[in-house]
Amino acid sequence: MRLLLAEDEVALSRALTALLIHSNYSVDAVYDGQEALDYLESGIYDAVILDIMMPKVDGITVLKKMRAAGNRTPVLLLTAKSEVDDRVLGLDSGADDYLTKPFHSKELFARIRAITRRQESSGDSLLTFGNVSLDRSTFYLSTSQNSLRLSNKEYQMMEMLMMQPKHVISSQRFLEKIWGYDSDVELNVVWVYISNLRKKLQILGSNIQIKAVRNQGYSLEDEE
Repeated sequence: MRLLLAEDEVALSRALTALLIHSNYSVDAVYDGQEALDYLESGIYDAVILDIMMPKVDGITVLKKMRAAGNRTPVLLLTAKSEVDDRVLGLDSGADDYLTKPFHSKELFARIRAITRRQESSGDSLLTFGNVSLDRSTFYLSTSQNSLRLSNKEYQMMEMLMMQPKHVISSQRFLEKIWGYDSDVELNVVWVYISNLRKKLQILGSNIQIKAVRNQGYSLEDEE
């Protein structure tokens, strides 16, 4: 899952980025509202953490421009403002939730999970296809025979595949969602991670497989 973090306090931004990456999110951090709008044009984000008080363009304006452009990506407003009127303004402008500083990291993660569950219209932390399940809270890939904890990028790639089984996902889309649209990582890194996931599915005794579709990408399919 890829997040955009728009926070102008550099120390806080770095701390949050480290926490989020440790919890298997991919994160792009920006430090002003205009940069946030530029990044949002890519359309690759699953959620946005948006500070209200930012230079160049404030968070409320960023939010209003997002919604006016038809961008329905879940937004969590992150701000030092705690007055009722500020919370109401943020929610009325299209925010999905609102968190005031200071806050506990556990609450931040809970709110991120909540707004992304609403978008997926499912409160289940388990993704299941065939005899395989992926626990989105522990990052374990499991069958009745065994379980393996996936690495950060393995987990994100498997999550994408299991959210859309039998749907072809291009290597470029994997790169954009997991490494970021401005990453200099080469396409062959996707094949390396796909190869690792295939080996783990075999170890688990799964009845599903990741198929390569020539010149298109990869899809998660039932074994024939």
